[in-house]
Amino acid sequence: MTFNVLISDPLSEEGILPLRLADNVKVVIETGLSEEDLEERITEFDALLVRSGTQVTRSIINKGKNLKIIGRAGVGVDNIDLNAATEHGIIVVNAPNGNTNSAAEHTMAMLMALSRNIPQAYLSLKEHRWDRKKFVGVELRDKTLGIVGLGRIGTEVATRAKGQRMNIIAYDPFFTKEKADKMGIGYGTFEEVIQQADFITVHTPLLKETRHLIDAKAFGRMKDGVFIVNCARGGIIDEDALYEAIVSGKVAGAALDVFEEEPFMDHKLLELPEVVATPHLGASTVEAQEIVAVDLCKDVLRHLNGESVINPVNLPSLPKDIMKKVEPYFYLAEKLGAFLIDLVSEVAEEINVSFAGELYDIEVAPITRNTIKGILKRHLGMHVNDVNALYLAEKKEIVVNEQKTPQAKGFTNLITVEIKTKSQIRKVAGTLLNGLGPRIVHVDNYRVDVRPEGHMVVIEHIDQPGVIGRMGSLLGKHDINIATMQVDRSDRGGKAIMILTIDRHLDEAALNELLQLDEIKDVVAIDL
Repeated sequence: MTFNVLISDPLSEEGILPLRLADNVKVVIETGLSEEDLEERITEFDALLVRSGTQVTRSIINKGKNLKIIGRAGVGVDNIDLNAATEHGIIVVNAPNGNTNSAAEHTMAMLMALSRNIPQAYLSLKEHRWDRKKFVGVELRDKTLGIVGLGRIGTEVATRAKGQRMNIIAYDPFFTKEKADKMGIGYGTFEEVIQQADFITVHTPLLKETRHLIDAKAFGRMKDGVFIVNCARGGIIDEDALYEAIVSGKVAGAALDVFEEEPFMDHKLLELPEVVATPHLGASTVEAQEIVAVDLCKDVLRHLNGESVINPVNLPSLPKDIMKKVEPYFYLAEKLGAFLIDLVSEVAEEINVSFAGELYDIEVAPITRNTIKGILKRHLGMHVNDVNALYLAEKKEIVVNEQKTPQAKGFTNLITVEIKTKSQIRKVAGTLLNGLGPRIVHVDNYRVDVRPEGHMVVIEHIDQPGVIGRMGSLLGKHDINIATMQVDRSDRGGKAIMILTIDRHLDEAALNELLQLDEIKDVVAIDL
C-alpha cells in the first residue's frame, strides 16, 4: 500500500529525506494553499505535514477522509484543531526537541540585544551617527531573570542565564521548590516571579489559561524599568498593554520574536525605540530546521507503518523505556475488549479495566485506550482507534475506570476487563505468558486457556454427559472443524462454559441449531 503525504509548508529537504527514501510513501509538496484549496486537496492524502503557516481547521479535517496523521514541524500546535483531529481518530504529532537549543539561544540573543541596545545602536551607525551616550545599556550580571514556564526551552534558558551570572527565579505549574533547589535556582509563584524580576522571559504554550497572561494587571505588579522577552508564543503577552507599559516607563524595553497575528508589520509597538523585534526566528537555524523535519518525518512513517509514535500531541507521551514495557500488551488488551463486548447483549454503561502483577508499577493508560478501542470498534467500526477511543466512550456516556493491584492471582501479569450494563456484569481476563504470547485465562468466573485470535465460539451450557459429543456432531454436519476446546464448570451438573476455536466463521444456521440443543443456554460467535 502506498501512502500519500502532503507537505503544505516549507520543510528542509534534508529533513524529509526519510519520507523520500520510504518505498511505500509518495510525497507531494504544495505550499501557500488557501483553506479552500487545502480542503479540496486533502481528501486524497493519508498524512499532512505543516509548520506554523498552515491553519489546519476543523473544516479541513472534516474533508480529510483518508487522513491518519497530522505532523507539526516544531513545538506549538495551536494552528491545528486538536479536538477535531481527536474526534476523527487522527493522531497529531510534533517535533518538540529539535528546536530546543535554537530557541534557547535566540532567547539569550534577544536578552543581550535588549540589555545593550544592539539593534538600535547598529541602525544608528548605519545612518552615520555615533551616539555612544544614547545607547548605554545594563549588565545581566547580578540581575534577576524571571522565567515563566520551565519546560525544555525554559530550562535551557535558565542554564545559559546562570552562565551570565544572573539570579534565576522561575514559575511553572509542574515545578516545585525541590526541583528548583536541585537546579540551583529560585522558585516562586507567578506573582512572585513577575514582582522580583528585572528581566522576564515567558516560555509557556498558548492555552486558554495563558492567553494574555502578561496583561495590564501583571505589568502593574512588576518593578519599574523591567525588561520583557517573548520568544515563545504570540498572545501570551497583551500587546496593547505592553505598548502602554513601555510608553508609561513601567517597562524599559521588550524583545519580541512572536506576535498575536503574524506577519506582524503595522502594530504601534514597532514604532517604539525600546522594542527589539524579529520575525519568528526562534527555530530558524539550519540545524533546527533539519532536526525537526527529520524527527517529524520519522514519526509519521512510524504511524503509517503501524508502529507507535514518539511525540504524540493528542496522546500522552511515554518515555521509550516505559513504552517498551507496555506495548506488548496492546494486542492482548484490544482482543480482550473485542472478545468481551460480543458477550454483552445490552448497552455498556461502565467499563472497568484492572491491572495486576508487574503491570502495577508501570504506566497503563495506553493499554486502557487499546482495551476501549477493542470494545468500541465492534459497533463504531474502524473509525475508532487508540487516539479517540476514550473521547468516543465519553461521548457515548460510558464511564471508564482504571484500577491497579500488585496481586495477580498466580500470574506474572493480568488484565481484567469488566463491562456493566443495566442488568449484566460480564468480565474477561488475560495475560502474556512468557514465550507463549497472549492468553484469555478467565471468562466471568470460569478458568480457561485460549489464544485470542481467529474464529471462536463461546457456548454456555449445563454440565451433563453427551453435550460435547452432540455439539461436535452438529458442527461436523456443517463442515466446521474444531481446532481447540476449553471447558470449565461452576459445579458438577451446574452451569458450564465451552470455548472453541474453529477453522471458519460460525454461520447463523449452525448457531441456531446449537441453540436448539436442550442443554445449551447461549451461543456467541466471535471473530478476532
